[in-house]
Amino acid sequence: MKVQTLSSDKRADALEERLMKELHKPAVRRGTGVLFGGVTPSGAPIAIEPLVAMPPRPTLVDFFRLRFMPHTVTHMLQSASDALAKGEPEDIVLACLLHDIAINLLKVDHGYWAAQMLEPYVPENISWAIRHHQALRFFADPSAGYEYPQRYVQIFGEGYQPEPYIKAAYEQARRHKWYMEARMITVHDLYAFDPDMKVSIDPFVDIIGRRFRQPKEGLGFDGSPVAHMWRALIYPDNPL
Repeated sequence: MKVQTLSSDKRADALEERLMKELHKPAVRRGTGVLFGGVTPSGAPIAIEPLVAMPPRPTLVDFFRLRFMPHTVTHMLQSASDALAKGEPEDIVLACLLHDIAINLLKVDHGYWAAQMLEPYVPENISWAIRHHQALRFFADPSAGYEYPQRYVQIFGEGYQPEPYIKAAYEQARRHKWYMEARMITVHDLYAFDPDMKVSIDPFVDIIGRRFRQPKEGLGFDGSPVAHMWRALIYPDNPL
């Protein structure tokens, strides 16, 4: 039936229904970073608040305190705390602490983006592990204590199959000498926050000092190939 043949009341109802559907369309694409107004990976909205200015030579700790959004900070601190409590080496603890930093910038291929952001500043095995945790998280490894997360069933749907490039990255990583570094990120990658667990960046400051090469000019201003990525987090309100 064509809309023109409907009664005025039915046309009004049809218009209202269409407007309601328009109203509930997402304001941003789901891959948008949470600092820029994107929702959490599970779809929860993020409140956008005014930002405090960063210091002239920002450190990694400054980003945790002033730029990374609370959702990602809580998640990464709980993951790193779990690794620390279970006696993992410092490289694993640091990898858990940093594995999701790129979700603040964007969520698509966040493991690759995070690894690239970190390559000038961390040992190679840490950036490699962070890059490959993105693929490994879709594949269970019971021998390492990792099962496919139920959270992913909620996010991606029952029977989800990752893209071929993800499967290829997993198969390549499975044969690599640093496989267990990446796998341990997934083991400690907690998908449910413990509301009673108090987390802080403070227990990790010394590990950061030993394992993270903080540039004296500050992250974003050291002329590295990835400085612009850190500046994007420093100035997320710049229009161009």
